Amino acid sequence: MSSEEESEINVTELQLLSAMAVDDTTTELKDYVAKAGKSLAEGTKKFASREEIIEALKSVSDPEIMINIWDLGLVYKIVQKENGDVYIEMTVTAPTCPVAGVLPQQAADAVASLEGVGEVEVKIVWEPAWSIANLSDEAKAMFELF
Repeated sequence: MSSEEESEINVTELQLLSAMAVDDTTTELKDYVAKAGKSLAEGTKKFASREEIIEALKSVSDPEIMINIWDLGLVYKIVQKENGDVYIEMTVTAPTCPVAGVLPQQAADAVASLEGVGEVEVKIVWEPAWSIANLSDEAKAMFELF
């Protein structure tokens, strides 16, 4: 990894830590957005399917739990725009999650790598808060193994 890439990651982590910081006057968590990809050429007709986007999201796993973000139920919304751009709302298991700065960017990068996807924006949302009830049946079965 180049020093430029490391610097970019550090800036991203600082932005997320700032977003997770609770303002003593409002006790609200701030927004955090990860971005990846670039606009598709005008006239592009073939766009990635919702299923392909979900499969890309399934390639991103929480390294502490070793379950992908889709099956963890961290992804709340996927919006495919007419120009191929994709907007995603997701959460993390807790505002203090140590990998919270990494997962949204990994999700954005994974979706942006698909053919037929333009710019990707992944926004961390805090409501509704994540709960174990969000787990897919597959993820619940994995938890039972522990």
